[in-house]
Amino acid sequence: MKVGIMQPYFFPYIGYWQLIGAVDIFVLFDDVQYIRHGWVNRNRVLKEGGGWKYISVPLKKHSRETKIKDIEIQDDLILNDFVMRNLAFYIKNKKRLPYFDETFNFLKDLLEPIKSNKLSTINEIIIKEISKYLGISTKIFASSTKGFNYDNVKQSGDWALEISKQLGATEYINPIGGIELFDNEKFKVSGISLNFLKPRDLKYRQLDYNFEPWLSIIDVLFFNGKENTINMLKCYEVLQWARVNK
Repeated sequence: MKVGIMQPYFFPYIGYWQLIGAVDIFVLFDDVQYIRHGWVNRNRVLKEGGGWKYISVPLKKHSRETKIKDIEIQDDLILNDFVMRNLAFYIKNKKRLPYFDETFNFLKDLLEPIKSNKLSTINEIIIKEISKYLGISTKIFASSTKGFNYDNVKQSGDWALEISKQLGATEYINPIGGIELFDNEKFKVSGISLNFLKPRDLKYRQLDYNFEPWLSIIDVLFFNGKENTINMLKCYEVLQWARVNK
């Protein structure tokens, strides 16, 4: 059984969904401390004139120790309106985007019913709904719903090890960018293969601008549509620890 674990990001980049599609169980790691300037409440989209900008969800004040699962958005925030305001570039250029209507209608139908004020819950809904939209059948759940025991966690890579062990995983797959966090021997002793997902370079036309890689899945969908994005999900390879650490 293959397991992947990531914090619940806000409209993450396509590699996030490649990882979801590569595993049998995907854990939204939300029972750890929220860290500012990460991807839990923001992501990147194109902006008018070229380059990118953040969509950053405004949050209620919270203590430094607050866990991701307990982070709340501002009371007066209407999520659908907020996201659409931040998609002004795409809306302004809608006649030049062949997949505008398809993507815009999907996003609207996705966002309008969401009523929760918990950021983690909002992100979980978004992640699950986009996964279904892209034909991904992986089981997805939040770590906070499972009561995992973290008593043996001593360093960063141990979180994934303990969750994988308690789920009975035979393989753990992580994005290749986090390789330095993990101790392969610990996974090996536990009978778990430690592997890393490496996306291939994905490039597509973003009107007349210089290409901005690894933007939110929103950008990918506006420029490529559902079916092309599904095909792009296959553009990765899973590397074993030994191959990465030659």
